[in-house]
Amino acid sequence: MRRQVEIEGRALSLSNLDKVLWPRLGLTKGWLIEYYTRVAPVLLPHVRGHPMTLHRYPDGVDGMHWFETRAPPHPRWVETVTFEMARSGKVFEVAVLNDLPSLVWAAQMAAIELHPYLGTVGALDRPSTVVFDLDPGSPASVVDCCRVALRIRALLGELDLRGWAKTSGWSGLHVYVPVNGSARFDETKAFARAVARRLEQENPDLVTSQMARAKRPGKVFVDWSQNDGGKSTVAPYSLRGWEVPTVSMPVTWGEIEAVASSGDPSPLTFVADDALGRAEAGDVFAPVAAVTQRLPTPAHQP
Repeated sequence: MRRQVEIEGRALSLSNLDKVLWPRLGLTKGWLIEYYTRVAPVLLPHVRGHPMTLHRYPDGVDGMHWFETRAPPHPRWVETVTFEMARSGKVFEVAVLNDLPSLVWAAQMAAIELHPYLGTVGALDRPSTVVFDLDPGSPASVVDCCRVALRIRALLGELDLRGWAKTSGWSGLHVYVPVNGSARFDETKAFARAVARRLEQENPDLVTSQMARAKRPGKVFVDWSQNDGGKSTVAPYSLRGWEVPTVSMPVTWGEIEAVASSGDPSPLTFVADDALGRAEAGDVFAPVAAVTQRLPTPAHQP
């Protein structure tokens, strides 16, 4: 059954609203659309203007799912941008979620996860931020990620830079360093790699900057390679495709300090209801979309 709706003057056809996407909890596509509608005021500033990879789960989190880089069939009012992959030379159209109707359209396509690229329309070669993706290799945990994140914050401070953190929604943390300026990907990637190597040199028992999975058990992999024009990172406030709807949630440095000190990772697990409640108090990640910072020259990097 289809339902015709109008959102901010845009006509949209919704279907299968009763289809269960989270079998364990009985949560439906209608619930998914409601979540993204309610969280839109804090989510949209972080994805507006960014090409978007949609992680779609049409048969729910227990079914087949895939990352859809090419924009699926869409209304004419959903913006797309022509994207060329530097490595492969492939050219395709990518969706851009600029407004609530576009966000609801993505949810209607069962896009549980939203993964924006770091570049923006008109500036695909200029990332808006540097991303440190902290990925713990078991038995390391998000507690270890917190300890590494705090060291990143200290290094940034030495360089007169500020960073903001969010959970990955899985098991790790992301630290964002907004630039929102003229830096190119080769500059941001080199900076992220320099920081990762510095951390590895300081504490090789805890940190690795090497991608080989054999190097990761018991350590936090500081993934500097995410700073690439062909990669995307899960958006703040995006749901994740777990058996329960966890969220990539912005957190304060105070919360990270508390987990690093206590050793208890549980305060950094957030589900949709947590996200909606915290969003009502404001977006602690808002500066990432607005702050402009300049990276140090290579000679002054870690």
